[in-house]
Amino acid sequence: MDPRQTRGFRNRNPGNIEHVPANRWQGLAEPSLEPPPPGGGRARFARFTSHEYGIRALALLLTTYQDRHGLRTIRGIVSRWAPGQENDTEAYIAAVARWMDRHPREGLNLHSHADLRPLVEAIIAHELGGNPYDRATIDAGLRLAGVVPEGRATVARTGTARAAAGTAAAGVGGVAVAQAAAELAPHLGAAAELARALGPWLAAAFILAVAGWFVWQRARRPE
Repeated sequence: MDPRQTRGFRNRNPGNIEHVPANRWQGLAEPSLEPPPPGGGRARFARFTSHEYGIRALALLLTTYQDRHGLRTIRGIVSRWAPGQENDTEAYIAAVARWMDRHPREGLNLHSHADLRPLVEAIIAHELGGNPYDRATIDAGLRLAGVVPEGRATVARTGTARAAAGTAAAGVGGVAVAQAAAELAPHLGAAAELARALGPWLAAAFILAVAGWFVWQRARRPE
């Protein structure tokens, strides 16, 4: 089957991430829940406004598995991503390991583009029956998640991020916080979701902390 004809591709959700109303992902479509699938069945998956935002959500979920749950191998990550009650988890693990040419128990670093990109590709290929995306589309989704190829400019050195840090440092009133949060959001990945959930004053403290981190990083690195 052509992967472009799949449910995940139609939803611009290539990881087939389930719709959870509490999870207000960046780039959710309106409505954010898919329509009932043709031929019957339950509507269950999220819809995104672009494939890049769907790839971003997939990448952020995977990094959350590492950071929050300590899962750093293909076996550990896929076992959580595709649990056995509704998947052939062993077949999924084997398919991802073949795609990545990595041992299922080998350690990964999902903040590294070199490890995250092939894992994202492998999951897309398994979920959609093939990978319909070119390199630029996947890299754009990973960039939205804050992960770029090693050796490229990082978030701490981007003009947009530094400008947003300056906005935050200049004042933490409602307008300044909203502006800084909006500018920083594409660079912070999952942390941006946390900032939005904190409320205006705790979000202000969060943004100022990020601003301080940028200043510290800038002081350590030459242009």
